[in-house]
Amino acid sequence: QLQLLESGGGLVQAGGSLRVSCTASGRTFSRNAMGWFRQAPGKDREFVAAISWSGGNTYYADSVKGRFTISRDNAKNTVYLQMNSLKPEDTAVYSCAIRQSIWVSTRSYDYDYWGQGTQVTVSS
Repeated sequence: QLQLLESGGGLVQAGGSLRVSCTASGRTFSRNAMGWFRQAPGKDREFVAAISWSGGNTYYADSVKGRFTISRDNAKNTVYLQMNSLKPEDTAVYSCAIRQSIWVSTRSYDYDYWGQGTQVTVSS
């Protein structure tokens, strides 16, 4: 059974930086696309970033482009989301997800396994 565990969330002031991590266990995930999604209170889950199995292709939501960077270390079964220039509207629970496919997707329903999520709170 594949499990995903996020870490690194917390409270940060606007303009600050935070890095969240997601580590997979139970099996290797080097041939799988990965994604980060977030959900703010009272809002639908939204796509944040995705990365191909090799790390060679990355995709970002327009709202985070230029501020967030997704990366992965397949040797560590870990995907990262570096978040810079954080804004209060970035406050949400951030969840990682994995596809049983090498192809990247921005759609949450294309992902097969999900982590529990980690809270990121940006104060103004």
